[in-house]
Amino acid sequence: MTTDLFLLLGGVGLFLFGMQSMTDALRQIASDRARDVLAGFARTPLSAALTGAATTAAVQSSTATMVTTVGFVGAGMLSFQQALGIIFGASVGTTITGWMVLFLGFRLPLSEVALPILFLAALLRVLSSGQTARVAVAVAGLCLVFLGIDLMQDGMAAYEDRLTPDSFPAPTLAGRLQLLVLGLVITLVTQSSSAGVAATLVLLATGAISFHQGAALVIGMHIGTTFTPLLATIGGSIAVRRTAVANILYHAISGILALGFIDIVGAVMDADSARGQAQLALVVFHTGFNVIGTAVMLPLVQPFARGIERLIPETVRPLSAPLNKQALAEPAAALDALSVAADGVTARAFTALSTAMRPGAGPVPIKPMIADCSETLDEMHDFQAQVSLPPDRESRLERNEALLHLQDHLQRLLYRAGQTNRMTGALSDPKLRRYARYLGAVMARHVAGEDVRVRLEQLNRHLAAREARLRREIMRSGLPPARLFALTDSLRWLRRFAAHAERITHYAAAARPRALLQAARAQAAEDPTPEPETQD
Repeated sequence: MTTDLFLLLGGVGLFLFGMQSMTDALRQIASDRARDVLAGFARTPLSAALTGAATTAAVQSSTATMVTTVGFVGAGMLSFQQALGIIFGASVGTTITGWMVLFLGFRLPLSEVALPILFLAALLRVLSSGQTARVAVAVAGLCLVFLGIDLMQDGMAAYEDRLTPDSFPAPTLAGRLQLLVLGLVITLVTQSSSAGVAATLVLLATGAISFHQGAALVIGMHIGTTFTPLLATIGGSIAVRRTAVANILYHAISGILALGFIDIVGAVMDADSARGQAQLALVVFHTGFNVIGTAVMLPLVQPFARGIERLIPETVRPLSAPLNKQALAEPAAALDALSVAADGVTARAFTALSTAMRPGAGPVPIKPMIADCSETLDEMHDFQAQVSLPPDRESRLERNEALLHLQDHLQRLLYRAGQTNRMTGALSDPKLRRYARYLGAVMARHVAGEDVRVRLEQLNRHLAAREARLRREIMRSGLPPARLFALTDSLRWLRRFAAHAERITHYAAAARPRALLQAARAQAAEDPTPEPETQD
């Protein structure tokens, strides 16, 4: 009996490890493509739901889909309503695991074939790297899933006469609620609803439970999947908390409503006629109530989103709000979070500095801005140090480098922003004032959403070309030495300040998500704007 128990536990462990390995590998293989699909096709609630279902089925992880979606909401690439559509669709995408387990694990037992394939996959993983190694890990994980199912069936065989439907709560409302709670607890312990669904199918295969009892367990597992995202909201941004609460409410509502369909599906599919029929009925039920729940909620996306927004109202967000730890699970999402935080620091700094350079501006509090932005940059450094990037993902490595350069130039800009006497000198001299004011106006345009890289590049070229002549004019002006040196320092300050501003806008564009850049280019192609003139 002890050996059978160990077989059962080992089967569950193999299944969990196989699913985790396969999911991680699939997520890495399809991550970039899935991100492009999410950003490009989630335009309406329906298309968002279809996109969420497809990407979740591809990467076998609703959590990965949620992390990417939250990052896109924070970056302004998706609205909260579009994110809701993706969440609804992701719940449908998770049901593909049940179909895979049913047909490949039970109807076509592949455990014997899985052993030699596992050997080949492990050998390929040892001898290769990059994308080939990820494919090998995904195949190996799938083989472990099949072996885990086989071990679970062997372990349960010893309990076939001991465990019967009478061993579990009766299929009454009270009994189903008890089973629902049991399914929820199983998911909380294993952190995998897929393992719970597979175990339920094994119980059905041995006749330990009836379809009605299995359906109640699956509903509990459906609700239990929201626990991990809920924990991740602690200390997270508004977008993270709203998404997690919407996920919980949707799963709870759809799960409770599904209780009323258990008897209907059981009767229609004649689930009590055979164990194989009960397994098929369970998978159909699992997919069916998710599809129905999504279909019911899609027309209600707007009022549902407004309700969530009233429940969790917008507050004053610190600049570091996008840096939630949940994003670290997805390297690309972590880079998105860093990009959003860097844009916030840039907007805060450019706004204060452009105001200070505006004609007729009074005293502008620069020091609080510098302290706020510097603190956020320190948090960004710590966050970026925790991002793990594979060496063969060139686009992500380039984004990571751009973010490092961006933070460096932001720090240098803040250092020069603290030299207020040199800023004052540039604004007080007629020869420098027009350049300083133009620079302030260009920074304000950047904050307003305009692409000002060309303007800043042209300004830098003019300052570099005229620096020598301006310096000679200042030196020959007959000013007292103290005033003379102050103006030359202001000239040097203005040129370097403009250079940092230009580099910031350059690296900010390089650090943004690829999908966002593609959308911006498409919009620019549809509505081209004339190239800005350079102010002399």
